[in-house]
Amino acid sequence: MGSVERGLRKQRTRQAISDAATRLFISRGFEEVTIAQVAEAAEVAKMTVTNHFPRKEDLVFDVHESFVASLAEVRGRPLVPAFRRAWRAGLERRDALLGFSGPEFARMVVESPTLLARLRELHEEREKALATALSDFDEDTARAAAAQIAGVHRLLFDEVLRRTAAGEPEPEIAAAVGRAGERMFDLLEAGLGSL
Repeated sequence: MGSVERGLRKQRTRQAISDAATRLFISRGFEEVTIAQVAEAAEVAKMTVTNHFPRKEDLVFDVHESFVASLAEVRGRPLVPAFRRAWRAGLERRDALLGFSGPEFARMVVESPTLLARLRELHEEREKALATALSDFDEDTARAAAAQIAGVHRLLFDEVLRRTAAGEPEPEIAAAVGRAGERMFDLLEAGLGSL
């Protein structure tokens, strides 16, 4: 078997595990489901689950690497307009990295203290990754800019998640968060406009 075929098989297995876990978590609640139950539902060994997902929370946030890297990948100067453009594009496509998900998924997250704690960690990791990516600035400037930019993204993500969990229609969420986002980016631009 070639490496491409192995890679595809590994990706299919990972996706099957993630899908089975999501179904179980939504129907029973995150805290109520064990890794063994996920393995059984996905028809794999428990070790296979943990090899693909070292933490139970990673079964929910299976795109955590993309999430953490997402702000650090934004390019352009001036800085705030580049982040505003990237955020607007994500809002237009209802990107999961901005918090868009189904109501059942959103409720599962907001009802789980474990998942909310992990989400806070992911926001912190994303802020640190952004500060590192802003290496052309001095360290204090990079950290301060990253904290402000990541803070706006966190607030908007949380608003999307909260409104989704409450069952608001996606177009209404996008419109409300769009207005809030524009105000927040205006504030960012007032403070970071020279970067």
